Formats: sequence, C-alpha cells, structure tokens
Amino acid sequence: METPQEPLAGQIAAQLRRAILRGTLPPGAQIKERDSAAAMGVSRTPMREAIRILAKDGLVLLRPSRSPVVAHLTSQEARDMVAVLQALETLSARLACAAASDAELEALTALHERIAGSYSALDPIEAFELDMSFHIRIAEASHNPALAETHGAYLARLWRARYLCGRLQRNRARVVANHDSILRALCSRDVDAVTGAVEDHLSNLADDIAAALESEAAAIDGATDLEDDR
Repeated sequence: METPQEPLAGQIAAQLRRAILRGTLPPGAQIKERDSAAAMGVSRTPMREAIRILAKDGLVLLRPSRSPVVAHLTSQEARDMVAVLQALETLSARLACAAASDAELEALTALHERIAGSYSALDPIEAFELDMSFHIRIAEASHNPALAETHGAYLARLWRARYLCGRLQRNRARVVANHDSILRALCSRDVDAVTGAVEDHLSNLADDIAAALESEAAAIDGATDLEDDR
C-alpha cells in the first residue's frame, strides 16, 4: 500500500478524508484507532499519525483518553473561515499574475481543460478534488510559501463544508466558466481582471456553505426526532 510518493499515514488520511466527505464518517462519529487500523489492514502507528493529520486539517477533534471524533463546523465558523479564504485566494491570484512561470500556467491550463472535459462524468469526490487542486495550484504559483501554506490550512478546514456545498449545487457550467475567467486573467497577467474573477467566483461561497450546513443539521435533527418517536 505504501508508495515512495506518499507515506502510509498520508494514504490512510486520504482514505479517511474521503470517508468523511462521503458521510460514511459523519460529524460526531468516533474514529476508533484499533478498529479502523484493523479494517484497513494497517498497524496502529500510521493510523494514529493519519488521525493527527486530519486533526491538523480541522476535520477531526482529538479528545484526551477518548476516541477522536469527526468535527462539526457551524455555519458561523464557516463564514469566518470563508472570509479569510477569500482574501487568501485573491492575494494568491494577484501575486501569481507576476510570479507564475509559463510552465505553471500551462499546467493550470491543462488541469482546467481536464476539469472542463470530464467534470460531469467524474465521481463527485474526484470532481471536487480536481476543483480544489485548481485553487491550490494558483496559491503555489504565487511563489509565496507562507501564503500557500496558510491557504492550504484554511482550505483543509473548509474541505468537508465545501464538498457538501458543491455536492448540493454541482454545476459544471458555472465551475468551468468561473475557472476559465480566472485562468484567462492569469495568463494575461491582468491583476485587476483576476481580482474580479476570483471575487466573483467566491462571492456566494459563505452563503452557500452556511445553507448546506444548516440543511445537513436540520436533516440530522429530523432523523434524531424520528428515532426518539420510535
């Protein structure tokens, strides 16, 4: 299972992250280290490290002497994080206009074309991961390591919330059109245009995420009420 490209703990973290996105591990669910390690056929040491990775990403909450649980993000917490993420993505794109190499812009163009050509046919998680990789590459193209690291941290904390939002509002045409506007501005190295494109792309993100989280909370409450009535 382990590869030279990615340590075993990272691979396990990726599997757990996808389980969280799919809802197999919903908010509040315990991640039992021993049981999870046995189910994946790995030892507890890399499982423990994988859980720490997810805790650092904000997807899991560690608890003293108790099993960690999948984190629950409130709509207000999400709004606060989105405000920061918007500023980071705008700054990343502005810096990338000057700092990105031609090779980086070519790679970003190829990724955009891949998304445009296969988005509707992909598994929702694969489509989401491609979408997020577009934004990650722009942050990396800023050639500001501190900015890219901070952007990655906030993106990780909003990972599940953004997936939940995107799953409910999956719209290939909108995603492709917005990415196209950002890419064209980057390739033209037009700071004003890329600022407007990024702001337009993310303008409704806070409201969309809040609505998705509130819808999920209502569904959970409804299911709990039904259980209580039985």
